Amino acid sequence: MTVALRPPDTVMRLARMGAMHATRLSFLRAMLRRAKREAWQVTRHDWSLDARGFGHAVYAVRTPARTYSLVAFSDDLPPERRTDRVIAEAWDASFVLYDGIPDPGEIARLRANVPRQEAGRYSERDLILSRANKSVRLYDTVAKALAAGAQPEAGLVESVGYLMRTTAVYGNGKFGIADRDAIADRPEFSGPFQAEMLTVWLIRAFTVDLVEHRARALAPHTAVPLAPALRRRFGVGNATGLGMAPFLVRHPLLLHRWMLARETALARVRALPRATDRSRADFAAHAAAMAAEMEGWRTDDPVQMPRILALRVDLARLRAHAATMPPDEPAPWDALYRWAEANLGLEAQEAAVALLLEPHGALVDDLCDTLGADEQEAAGIDGAMTCADLAARIAAEYAWALAIDPTDAAARARFWYASAEKLEPRLGERHREPGAELEQPLAFSRDVPALLAALRREAAGLPLADFLLAHPDWRHVARRVRIAARYPYAEIRDNLIGAEMRPIDLLRCKLAMFGAQRFDPRSDRWLRITLFQGAPYPHELAESTIALAA
Repeated sequence: MTVALRPPDTVMRLARMGAMHATRLSFLRAMLRRAKREAWQVTRHDWSLDARGFGHAVYAVRTPARTYSLVAFSDDLPPERRTDRVIAEAWDASFVLYDGIPDPGEIARLRANVPRQEAGRYSERDLILSRANKSVRLYDTVAKALAAGAQPEAGLVESVGYLMRTTAVYGNGKFGIADRDAIADRPEFSGPFQAEMLTVWLIRAFTVDLVEHRARALAPHTAVPLAPALRRRFGVGNATGLGMAPFLVRHPLLLHRWMLARETALARVRALPRATDRSRADFAAHAAAMAAEMEGWRTDDPVQMPRILALRVDLARLRAHAATMPPDEPAPWDALYRWAEANLGLEAQEAAVALLLEPHGALVDDLCDTLGADEQEAAGIDGAMTCADLAARIAAEYAWALAIDPTDAAARARFWYASAEKLEPRLGERHREPGAELEQPLAFSRDVPALLAALRREAAGLPLADFLLAHPDWRHVARRVRIAARYPYAEIRDNLIGAEMRPIDLLRCKLAMFGAQRFDPRSDRWLRITLFQGAPYPHELAESTIALAA
């Protein structure tokens, strides 16, 4: 039996993308499986922190071929300087993933630069740059509880979920660190964002080591470490805003590969003719674990919280329905998915996708090797095709865009631009704010139909090369149409400059691919998440199973 992939008109809508959940294909899960499979060894190489927890630490990671280090700097940050905004210039902690183990001279160089982040100067050995702020209330509460010989209250830990939250994790040559090409051929970093995921995993270890260190300094005779089960409930928080949103638009081939892998995995599972007793039991266990996680997922966002409440109800219905599947039902996973699609909301449908993949690692995990992309592969334009040929492709691939009324002010209410201060993407209100002349070329829902109109004014047989020679401003739009025609999941099939567009849908899609949990929108333009909550720590990895929460 074969099952068709879900069509792009279903998958690539912002509402569904904004309901995605982490799966076993997510980048952090792939990194953890590799680390376990290859028996990576993590040691605390240097711990030079004072009684208040200020100083530096080095965690060394030995992979089969190389050693990397997380170098962490913990500083005394005055409360008035603590902010998650990108304009911040100081943080509680700053980090670099270093290629090798730094000697004292390198530690001195890094100390002079890493806490300055964007303002620092870096070398080709500096692979990833990050910074984080404490969740001050939880950090202090945990430290005092441990110092008194007690464990922190589990409900408080669950309500926050992290001791520190990062405000950026930079890679790919930003601010002078190593270019992506310097590490792309290394197996451990060949997949998307693997170096970034390793960095965050080690930051998590540092945060719990730091709070235990502080507890011992407060009361060396009574302090206790975190209980292992409670320790696992700490992840790393992250505050993510508009700076990440255009990434999916600017990297269409990469987006296609991510979504294609996910849809291929789902189709493979749905095509299974039978469900084994083991896979049924695994599905039930993962569904129960997800339901428990959803009980702890809360937000003040008036849009997301009702969705979470509905998801809890839908998950109970999904579990109950799955429990009634006849043992001999043909293609049971396909039947379960089709039931979910017909009876549950988007949040629960996408949760069902994640759950269906969980028992079937042997069937789908190889798809993690397909998540990368050489985007030059999609960069060419076939100049020999005619204007009529390109017009036909637009008609075939962009019906969703052609249905948007170009005269509707709400359909063009916004514009994307880069801030002068930080060169970060921002979203302007076209009819209320100046700066539309600085708009970045991300509005393909508007520009592709405009290109179609221009093509139809030309002779049908005119070669595209001649058209673009005369009208070079259309080159990037023509290239986009060619990409969409070849890679069906490359284009987000919604209006990204419309008044109703919620940028956090873009953020959630990308963050779900990272492996994020507990999406907490703080507006329609930024949100907080948790990474690695429930995952094993380095010293636990050999004995662990990488469960759904990882």
